[in-house]
Amino acid sequence: MKEATQDLNMTMVVVISVGVLLTFFFYFLWPILNANFTVKSQCSKAACDCVNREVVDGVEYCTNCRVDGEPIEDMRCLYKG
Repeated sequence: MKEATQDLNMTMVVVISVGVLLTFFFYFLWPILNANFTVKSQCSKAACDCVNREVVDGVEYCTNCRVDGEPIEDMRCLYKG
């Protein structure tokens, strides 16, 4: 009976640990990853004016981007030139 109780305790530790890790992933990491995916996919569809580039921390970004012909003010895409 003692061995069965120990197995049940370890199972509960594993289940709780997996639950904590999944909660951390879906509430903290997934929103960051999803926002990054969205920006990257929008930049691949965008037509940007890279004449006036802005530099942030040594990285050049294109501004004045248009997606489907509509300008998006806040959008910055990496300069790949």
